[in-house]
Amino acid sequence: MGFNRISLDFVPSTVVFYLLEVKDMHKIKTKLGVIFFKEGKKFVAYSPALDLSTYGNTFAQAKKRFAEAVDVFLGETIKMGTLEDVLKDCGWQKVSYPQKHWVPPTIVGQTEQEVKIPA
Repeated sequence: MGFNRISLDFVPSTVVFYLLEVKDMHKIKTKLGVIFFKEGKKFVAYSPALDLSTYGNTFAQAKKRFAEAVDVFLGETIKMGTLEDVLKDCGWQKVSYPQKHWVPPTIVGQTEQEVKIPA
């Protein structure tokens, strides 16, 4: 399986990536939840579905860098032949209907919980 191209288009709080494999040109398209938050003066982009994060000095830079990080991450797993194992380890499921594709774990909520941290 050869790696051809990954492109990313951002939708609010979601990244959509298209993965093309040269061997059979099978196209995988899925929506990937991405959480953006501020850490000090930096903007952090994090996807629990890939356990992948990056940051930028601005929100736009964090989005751009996340797209680049996903590109490198998926490209390397494809080169190493570990994409399927990595996706399974991250909780993705391969479904067959209506066509074969991968489904990432879904973020079902976000809340704040009080915790006690020693001073």
